[in-house]
Amino acid sequence: MSNTVQMGKASLAFHEPVYIQSAASIVGKKEGEGPLKHCFDMISEDPRFGTDTWENAESTLQKETAILAIGKAGLKPSDIRMAFAGDLLAQTIASSFGIAEIGIPFYGLYGACSTIGESLSLGAMSVAAGYGSHILCAASSHFATAEKEFRFPLGYGNQRPLSATWTVTGSGACVLGDKPPLSGDLPNASPLRHENGCAVITAVTTGTVIDFGFRDSLNMGGCMAPAASDTISRHLTDFRRQPSYYDAIITGDLGRVGQRILFDLLGEKDIFISSRHYDCGLLIFDNDAQDTHSGGSGCGCAAAVLAAFILPRIVSGQWKKVLFVPTGAMLSKVSFNEGESVPGIAHGIVIEHVQLS
Repeated sequence: MSNTVQMGKASLAFHEPVYIQSAASIVGKKEGEGPLKHCFDMISEDPRFGTDTWENAESTLQKETAILAIGKAGLKPSDIRMAFAGDLLAQTIASSFGIAEIGIPFYGLYGACSTIGESLSLGAMSVAAGYGSHILCAASSHFATAEKEFRFPLGYGNQRPLSATWTVTGSGACVLGDKPPLSGDLPNASPLRHENGCAVITAVTTGTVIDFGFRDSLNMGGCMAPAASDTISRHLTDFRRQPSYYDAIITGDLGRVGQRILFDLLGEKDIFISSRHYDCGLLIFDNDAQDTHSGGSGCGCAAAVLAAFILPRIVSGQWKKVLFVPTGAMLSKVSFNEGESVPGIAHGIVIEHVQLS
């Protein structure tokens, strides 16, 4: 009998939950000065992470986060069956160069800032299908590499509009498996098991590329909000649930602007989530004090906040059921320079608290 059942047009539910065995997060100095500074595993004062280029810095950042997550699960790299990882750079070089050094069978992903959602979806499907007992899921971003890739050289000193978000220098990684995390009584135990409680993935909703015709490459929230609205409403329809089913509905990095658009779009469908909505881009920075304008963004935003802030609350039982919806603006400098719009995508992951006997 299959461990999965198709729900509606875009969702899968797992008969047996997929366990999140460990999670790790490493961020840069600015992120380490924000509201979640006590939640991250490591904060680097060196934006180059001991390397000579920004790109090598991000590769090192993702590699070290992945190794930390593997170790926290009580595993070695050789225990990992496969890795799903991605970043914002062309040909996903931060992931391919970083993960390649660990020697794990590797699938490179590009879902823009939604990449950790894509990674978790594919990882959970793989575990549920019996393709591996331990799957690594990771994503990263770096402020300097993103500015260099998509916007302006750092030395240019361009003025950012208030709708712009600040790319997070950070990485988050999780190890998924078919068994619970190590017990807290064992050496090298993962903090993702607390008084026999842990976090599991029970369902996923695959996002659809949504294009509302946005052409403002500095307003990522506006580009992504329609996709977030589509995935959330599609998920609720597929499972015949109300927003109140979840303790929290958490988007990736819509920021202030995108959050307002999301509420408006869902309101047109009589779906109201403001009382239980959080956005990783609004959690990771103090926008006013840190001058990040609309909030945080980047593949590392949702990934690091998931590992550092969301999962510990699920494991402890503070949140029992969470709909995690990383969002991505599919910005291509080639198509954008040719006058094309910036479509968005969002993937939904249901993460629940379970008590082990």
